[in-house]
Amino acid sequence: MMHAMQEVVEPEGLRARKKRARLEAFVDATHRLAGEHGLENVTVEAICAEVGVSVRTFFNYFDAKDDAVLGLAHWRLDTAASEEFATGGPTGDLLPDMQVLVGAVLDNPPLGKERMARGFEVAKAHPDLLLRAYTHVQGLHDEVESLVRRRLGPDRDDAAVLMVGALLILLSHAAFHRWDATGGEGDVRAQLPSVVGELQALLGARPGPA
Repeated sequence: MMHAMQEVVEPEGLRARKKRARLEAFVDATHRLAGEHGLENVTVEAICAEVGVSVRTFFNYFDAKDDAVLGLAHWRLDTAASEEFATGGPTGDLLPDMQVLVGAVLDNPPLGKERMARGFEVAKAHPDLLLRAYTHVQGLHDEVESLVRRRLGPDRDDAAVLMVGALLILLSHAAFHRWDATGGEGDVRAQLPSVVGELQALLGARPGPA
């Protein structure tokens, strides 16, 4: 008696690991081809041939070739740091806590620091890519707004929530800009203290706790 074939369902953890491996392969191939031929001469078809998959598969991960350079569409706020911020920590003072939250995001890029550094190295010759990256960060607006609203409380008006949310995104952008301006060496996160210090100086605010 023949038994009906049953579909083999992979465990969630295995599927997640395979998805991440495919994602990393796309980014690595894009960087490698851009280094060899120049990004403007690299096509999605060439990236897919390098990885050994169909073009359709590529678009399951990225909207465009440029997104594969920086690994866009996969940046998210750090869960633990976000929860700590939303519930009033780690210091109880807003600006230092914002610095901690942004630092956690910058310190844990979804595809690793080495890939992030390679991606921004490619992007230096293509200013439109940096603009696309900033636009993507702006796309986290809803997530940031929800987080800030929890931190400030339900009685704070929309303007206050908007200002704090915009400042979180601005700190991230400014840290990247200063990191790039200083040669792109070291961690992006290391630029945050000077960015925050300059912001405090400009606003005439007293420095927060170390």
